[in-house]
Amino acid sequence: MTVFVVSLFLPNTINFTLPNSTSRHRRPNPPTRRTTKIDTSEKPSLFTQRDITPPHTPTEHDHDEFFAQKDNPDLRGHFPKQEGPRSTIAPSDPHSPAWGSGKLFTQPRSRASSPPPADILKHNKTVEKAAALGRAGVRQPQIGGRSDSHDRVFAHADWTVVPADQGNGGLRNAVQAAVRNGKLNDKIWVGTLGMPTDVLEDTQQKQDIEDRLATEYDSLTVFCKDSDFDGHYTHYCKQILWPVFHYQIPDNPKSKAYEDHSWIYYVKVNQAFADKIVKNWKRGDVIWIHDYHLLLVPSMIRKKLPDAKIGFFLHVAFPSSEVFRCLAVRKELLEGMLGANLIGFQIHEYARHFLQTCSRLLCVEATNDGVQLEDRFVDVINLAIGIDPVALDMNRADPDVAQWLNTMQDRYRGKKLIVARDKLDYVRGVRQKLLAYELFLNKYPEWRDHVVMIQVATSTTEQAELDATVSDIVTRVNSSWANLAYQPLVYLKQDISYAQYLALLTVADALMIASQREGMNLTCHEYLFCQDGKFEGHNKFGSLILSEFTGSASVFGGNELSVNPWDYRQCAEAIKTALEMDDGEKKMRWGKLYEAVMHHTAEHWFTAFLTRLDKVHEEQSRRDTTSVPRLSINALGASYRKSERRLFILDYEGTLASWGSPHDIILTSPQRTLDVLNDVLSDDRNTVYVMSGRQPEELDRLFKRVPNLGLIAENGCFLKEYGSSTWTEMADPEAMHAWQESVEGIMQYYHERTPGSWVERRHCSLIFHYKSCEDQESAARQAGDCASHINDACEEQRVKAIPTENSVIVAPIDWSKGTAAMRIFEGLEKNMAPSSTNASPVDFLTVIGDDRDDEVIFRWANALEKQKVVQHVTTVSLGSRNTEAGYTLTQGVTGVLTVLQKLAQLS
Repeated sequence: MTVFVVSLFLPNTINFTLPNSTSRHRRPNPPTRRTTKIDTSEKPSLFTQRDITPPHTPTEHDHDEFFAQKDNPDLRGHFPKQEGPRSTIAPSDPHSPAWGSGKLFTQPRSRASSPPPADILKHNKTVEKAAALGRAGVRQPQIGGRSDSHDRVFAHADWTVVPADQGNGGLRNAVQAAVRNGKLNDKIWVGTLGMPTDVLEDTQQKQDIEDRLATEYDSLTVFCKDSDFDGHYTHYCKQILWPVFHYQIPDNPKSKAYEDHSWIYYVKVNQAFADKIVKNWKRGDVIWIHDYHLLLVPSMIRKKLPDAKIGFFLHVAFPSSEVFRCLAVRKELLEGMLGANLIGFQIHEYARHFLQTCSRLLCVEATNDGVQLEDRFVDVINLAIGIDPVALDMNRADPDVAQWLNTMQDRYRGKKLIVARDKLDYVRGVRQKLLAYELFLNKYPEWRDHVVMIQVATSTTEQAELDATVSDIVTRVNSSWANLAYQPLVYLKQDISYAQYLALLTVADALMIASQREGMNLTCHEYLFCQDGKFEGHNKFGSLILSEFTGSASVFGGNELSVNPWDYRQCAEAIKTALEMDDGEKKMRWGKLYEAVMHHTAEHWFTAFLTRLDKVHEEQSRRDTTSVPRLSINALGASYRKSERRLFILDYEGTLASWGSPHDIILTSPQRTLDVLNDVLSDDRNTVYVMSGRQPEELDRLFKRVPNLGLIAENGCFLKEYGSSTWTEMADPEAMHAWQESVEGIMQYYHERTPGSWVERRHCSLIFHYKSCEDQESAARQAGDCASHINDACEEQRVKAIPTENSVIVAPIDWSKGTAAMRIFEGLEKNMAPSSTNASPVDFLTVIGDDRDDEVIFRWANALEKQKVVQHVTTVSLGSRNTEAGYTLTQGVTGVLTVLQKLAQLS
């Protein structure tokens, strides 16, 4: 069995050695980008600035030079130490450079055309200007100074395979940990090289790279056009999906331009991945797809490989349905994810958001365990990723780490250190964090000269405004409270080497994470691990200040100092608490946090997901109608002859009568159905129950000519035992009336907004019908909203809204066809005592149904056979959907009546 680990970027990339060039920095420098200085006369601040003369900025040491990689001009120290030549250990949260613009390696530049203009209102003006320049004979400069000769040199240049500086570090570490511990023997990475590749098209160089990665690095390389990848990654993923998934709804004209421009490229890249996987897949292989870059790949593969075992894990947050529905292609993205057998999220909140979104936008039934589609069930779980402690501990033993520890301890001796490392974007909350720190220093002057915050901020594309704002805050803080020997805020707009990073986490007194939304922040996991006191004389058991909006906050169980990054006062107080916390409390909190980190490790996450995927794929395959055998009448007849106490539980609509839904008005049953039931009941050894969603009075009218027939009405809320003339109401009438009053108000709200709909009230259920609506798309959307609203608002009342074809049914959770069947069986046990030949009240049980709500009774009946309570159990499903029934019958109502008729003739 091979596991395909599918991620946008491979763990390795290519570094070229160009003629007469040994360094990436020999390239022509791109033209300097001029940025407009933003007016900061009204500087963001939480308090009134007093007129002061700024003290001199410290000049004894320059922090940028202090953290510069003097001893590693080629930046090899940027990466963790590897266990072997093929290992893939990476920083858990690598801060990737913009695609095609990395400075670490010598690689081609992108041939992708320029993105759409920043403002769609200027689009026509841009086109007109370009045309006018062309008419005037003005040749516009090529961005980046790239030339054809520069491109051609890559086709023949020497190259080496090196660890990539971008991609999912947590995933790579998890795979490496699983390989190290023997949990993963055969794997294949699937991804791109993370660099422009158009210059390698139609060259032997491209084939050689692909072959070597496949044979030596277990990697299948997906090659995309530069324009496709740029549109997919730089535009659609980063400008549309990333903000929306982190609750930053794109609301400016630029985003609309990017969405229209780049969706087709998102589809193209996803299709390229799917085609690569399909081409190399063998039966029994596992396909595990990762993150928001590849949301469409599961369904694309499912169309070509219906039996494939496909898992999908979303590493970032998943927003609420109100946010996700802002996407123009929301249904396509959801349906793409639902191609998987198992979908994983970091925490329960994200999984619940996904289920609610599917229910609301796709109008499908979403349970706590997953999504019920028409032909199959998709399991949904939450499973937090973690770090690889073994690899982290190995890297801490690097002499460079010890050297940096001593250097930093000397530099900041006598100071409390608050550290942070974030991407400089609106999601990571750097601005909010620095404002809170400014408030802390202003509010608690006794801490000035005694605390230093070190903020490492790696810049991202197109964040000039945020960059300027943050820089102004840094300048204001330092100008207010710095002196010749002290700088309160060290702001590094650069990434640091891995050794420096580990040293920083080790010497810190506190780590502060102020993300406005984040899937799982592994930096805080690594910080807690580094605070174990392994290095004598250095800090240990440091405090963690963590935003409540990160996935990690759900894992740590409140032992961190949880903050709302928008509440600056709370953040400032948390800083004070962290710095003043006594050693006993620090050790107690750290101990519990460390325990959580060591439980939720990368290896545990990897193996737990694959184990669950194996289990759900086996269950789903077993339920698939192609795996469920056809009913053998001869075998059923043989069991029927051997038995003495027989119980039949039969669905009505679609099973005994092809009348359609329970909501159609039926005055009489077909004569053949009545005749067959009477024939079966003519044998005293047979007990027959008919179950339906109809009300009791309707069933009495339908079956008044079939004496001794047991009836189940409203899907288990009413029971009429065989031979009885009275109905037993299983549910409490007052409780039913209470929830119906509240739910009916919600239904009426949506009824008023859905022309052509109507609300039907039954004894124990409510039904929102929209079959007659002219605008079915709008009606289905309103129905999905209605179901989601009811499930959210009325959970404590023990009711559930289930979207069905052209309706939404709201019924009690505690009463179903399954509970009615259990009540019937208990009654038979009381009335039919065990005999010398029969230890059980029933030795032959047949359940036949065609609807989704019959699955619960199939499950119950199969359990009786597995527990050997009933000797002969036959569960039969009609139709082509996936089922837990043991057999299928494809002839519909006619087939059911034929089977019952033949059994009656055997009596």
